[in-house]
Amino acid sequence: MASAQSIRHFLDIKDHDATTLRKILDMSLRLKQLLKEGEHPQLLKDKVLAMIFERESTRTRVSFDVGMRQLGGETIMLTGKEMQLSREETIADTARVMSRYVDAIMIRILSHDDLLELAGAATIPVINGLTRVSHPCQILADIQTFEEHRGPINDAKVAWVGDANNVMVSWVHAVTVLGGKLNISAPKEYGPDQGMLSDIAAAGGKVELIDDPRAAVDGADLVITDTWVSMGDSDVNERRRILKPYRVDKAMMSAANSKALFMHCLPAHRGDEVTSDVMDGPQSVVFDEAENRLHAQKGVLAWCFGWDEI
Repeated sequence: MASAQSIRHFLDIKDHDATTLRKILDMSLRLKQLLKEGEHPQLLKDKVLAMIFERESTRTRVSFDVGMRQLGGETIMLTGKEMQLSREETIADTARVMSRYVDAIMIRILSHDDLLELAGAATIPVINGLTRVSHPCQILADIQTFEEHRGPINDAKVAWVGDANNVMVSWVHAVTVLGGKLNISAPKEYGPDQGMLSDIAAAGGKVELIDDPRAAVDGADLVITDTWVSMGDSDVNERRRILKPYRVDKAMMSAANSKALFMHCLPAHRGDEVTSDVMDGPQSVVFDEAENRLHAQKGVLAWCFGWDEI
């Protein structure tokens, strides 16, 4: 076990080098294999993870809860409404108090600035379970899934089709650090904002913006989309109208490599961003991807607590 000299936060993929990300992915794969063999390494025995949720969650909540328990630890589930945050206690003060009670915090919160403030004041590891800006744990699960099926991501051509969002941003970070090529096709109305464009520029040519979604998918090894309507969106009908040409259907998938995979972080709105024949088809690995949230996050948890290999 590594003797950590500083707090190991997991806030964004771009914060880490390829060596660190590979350590996490390797541990994720190893823990997955051990689980299938009936072994449960108690790496985090007697540790407590606080899970804080600003909004509803299925995969993030269950996978972190189960993952922590499988590693021998315990969890406390909290919502913003249950905490003094709802009465305007500062994020920093919350971090200082929680650091006295638990051993790590996983937070799913819309404001990325609040995440950074929490991590800045905490004296324990903080994990980004999702913000409006990024979703790094999801992308680790995606990469694990791709590599299990098709091999190294640094040899892959990935196509993102739909609106520019937090999952897309973390994919930009992933190819920047780990390699590969990412094509992004999004309508101008829901395209990358200035912050996203800065991340794309930092990728140094590994990411390309392509207007035509079919052209973006052409020859891709992996096609990814996400829900068009997220929590809090009010322009539902307008989004559906503008994004309709970006729906991933059989015709769209036929432009990709014949062995291309399809991914979606879920929940999916069948008939909007993806058709059921693609989601339930032979190229879809969406449920393998969802399962790997458990394993990838166990790798993240292990790394945050100082482990570099298992």
